[in-house]
Amino acid sequence: MSDVTTQIKDTITSNDVVLFMKGTKEMPQCGFSSRVAGVLNYMGVTYSDVNVLADQNIRQGIKDFSDWPTVPQLYVKGEFVGGCDIITEMTLSGELDTLFEENGVTYDKDAADKIREANG
Repeated sequence: MSDVTTQIKDTITSNDVVLFMKGTKEMPQCGFSSRVAGVLNYMGVTYSDVNVLADQNIRQGIKDFSDWPTVPQLYVKGEFVGGCDIITEMTLSGELDTLFEENGVTYDKDAADKIREANG
């Protein structure tokens, strides 16, 4: 196993929620990363962000690791959840709420409801 794969595994197993993204949760560097970080931030989810632009090996390594061609990528309790379109869809359907609840991840239910109201 490569050092990059080990680093990725360590990151996703030592944090309940991890977002591999372009930029940081405070300063996303692309629209898709901004959307997912915005949802998580608005919902008050505590998560670790990994800026793939800071390390080319991580940027490619996470795509190989998940067999998913794009970033951002969200992991909850060590499991790959999806990218921007999937997270957006799950947020609007309420599936993301369920995933967080089933995994003991704290989030603001009222904020999640407001996102759905605004996009309904």
